[in-house]
Amino acid sequence: MNYSTLKTELLCLGAKAKTKRHLRKTGAGPAGGSYFILPNGSLVQIPVVGRFVQNSPFSITEDSDILYLSKNDERVCELQGVPTPKFYQMNTSDGTPMWKIALIHGVDCLATTVDQTCVHWRHNLQCDFCGIELSLKHHRSIKRKSPEQLIEVIQAARAEKRANHITLTIGTQPGADRGANVLLETTRSIKEQIDIPIHVQVEPVDETYLLKLKDSGVDTLGIHIETCDPDIFRKVCPGKALLNFEYYEKMWRHAVTIFGKNQVSSFVIVGLGESDESILNGAKWMASTGVIPFVVPLRPIPETPLENAIPPSPERMIYLYEEVGKIIKENNLNPNKNKAGCVRCKGCSPIDEFVIGY
Repeated sequence: MNYSTLKTELLCLGAKAKTKRHLRKTGAGPAGGSYFILPNGSLVQIPVVGRFVQNSPFSITEDSDILYLSKNDERVCELQGVPTPKFYQMNTSDGTPMWKIALIHGVDCLATTVDQTCVHWRHNLQCDFCGIELSLKHHRSIKRKSPEQLIEVIQAARAEKRANHITLTIGTQPGADRGANVLLETTRSIKEQIDIPIHVQVEPVDETYLLKLKDSGVDTLGIHIETCDPDIFRKVCPGKALLNFEYYEKMWRHAVTIFGKNQVSSFVIVGLGESDESILNGAKWMASTGVIPFVVPLRPIPETPLENAIPPSPERMIYLYEEVGKIIKENNLNPNKNKAGCVRCKGCSPIDEFVIGY
């Protein structure tokens, strides 16, 4: 069985499932999924909510405490579920449920959005696929997570051996730093007490902030362009599109110089209306600057403008992964050497599995 193909199919089509596992129903990144491990050890975050899932040929069932993946009612393989962390039942010292502070992504990545608000939402310029402020609307998070709260959650997660690296994201904030100051202050506070690799995600910011982020202890950086089609960019990401592609490239190059090879990445979402050509040209562009193109299929999130969108077909994604994998290899990049964050987690993309030879 080709598990890279199966993982791609699951990311695109999802699976019908009845599960009590903790799901990210909203948020700034891929939501509405649950983590499972395939028989070959590959981690996959399978979408289990969303209208598109109802048409999936896949289903997840349980029999005698064993999880099975079926396709068109025929069993494909066993699945290993990723257990819900025990600290989700705990509160911080100020009484906040720990699951509102940070969640486990994959097996051992503790992730949080440090500030759950985004300035683009204030001006009706938010990305069409993003549900960052919906988490506040539905009381699944709090607006600002303090370093003290995060440190408590990290310590609880590490006690369970569930936090080997951290992802810190943030909604874009007002001002030239776009949220970088909050991220670097949070990182510095964490690193003063806990030795753990940290990944942060922020809009492109001036080199001064990149240097401060590195100095604070940030290990890997995500500067996400989302799409490499300029027309789609302006349509789907109107707030982020206030910064042009040239600025993204400039800051990517600075970031690679500062954080090092294989430590800078950018999400590329497939299914926003772009052409395959724009994705492949964009991957070449990113990889030539030293940035890992982290290609993912669109994950339609309920209550967003793209909630009824259909993710790209598995066939399209397999072709793109094969081609992007070649591009990554040709530019001597290796996702498996990334120290922290989404590229290390691997649950939302099999791109590393398509980089032939690693």
